[in-house]
Amino acid sequence: MTAQPILPATVPEASRMPSARRRERAAWGFVAPALLAIAVFFAIPVFAALLLSLTDFDIYALADLNNVRFIGLQNYERLFANPLFWGAMRNTGLFAVFGVPLSIAASLGAAVILNARVIKWRPMWRVMFFAPYVTTLVATAVLWNYLLHTRYGVINWAISSIGLQPVDWLGQPETSIPAILMFVVWKIFGYNMLIFLAVLQTVPDDLYEAARIDGAGPWARFRHVTLPAIAPTLLLVSIISVAGFFQLFAEPYVMTQGGPAQSTVTVLYFMYEEGFKWWNLGSASAVAFVLFICILAVTLVQLAVAKRVGAYE
Repeated sequence: MTAQPILPATVPEASRMPSARRRERAAWGFVAPALLAIAVFFAIPVFAALLLSLTDFDIYALADLNNVRFIGLQNYERLFANPLFWGAMRNTGLFAVFGVPLSIAASLGAAVILNARVIKWRPMWRVMFFAPYVTTLVATAVLWNYLLHTRYGVINWAISSIGLQPVDWLGQPETSIPAILMFVVWKIFGYNMLIFLAVLQTVPDDLYEAARIDGAGPWARFRHVTLPAIAPTLLLVSIISVAGFFQLFAEPYVMTQGGPAQSTVTVLYFMYEEGFKWWNLGSASAVAFVLFICILAVTLVQLAVAKRVGAYE
């Protein structure tokens, strides 16, 4: 008589695999702390700023909330009729239009160079390039004030040594924005450089070797191998950079106090003066909400363009 094989007990499907509802509850449990933090520190403040922008909340309302009045869209009407606001928007746009490409180009160029195996002491160079980012902003801004000084600044000394006239970098409207841009790009490019360097090290060497065998030069390898491989990271860095340049405040505040002739007043600087210099907190909230809408709109445009060119799926 042939012995029958002992089959393992059949485990019910429901006990072997969690149900879809259980998995969904577990997923919500994991993301709940992050969603709660987003709600507390982002959604609620944005909604509160929107409500505050519809009131005349000022220094008198700080003393007694009964002085707060609902005025609808009057803050926005006054804001859009204020030429100082449009000047701040123009300055912020100039910072973003020129600063974002410059910072990305500088950080990506430094990352590509430091990723090359022929470069010696690469860890030391990475630390040196990243050091400005972690240095106190006010201290570095004061240092750059001395570097850009008309009489004894190092930059003007270098310009004078080749026979050119010294430039009053921070005292002229034509040169104040370029001067601050030089400082900001120098300050932040090390952070983006580390992001690019991390993703460049994930690109397989086989792709470069195959392109080299096909006769591709350095520029062709960068264009057809490196850029497609780092496209999602490039999108991320561009979004972060746009948001950062739209929120410039400390740099013009320390270096020029918004001058000369308000040529470096940014939207955030204008909001600071409305809220904490003139105590028009309702108007300052309106500025903050307009700035939020601008950053959101530019980010959505970046995502749409990136999806159209295939930077991400």
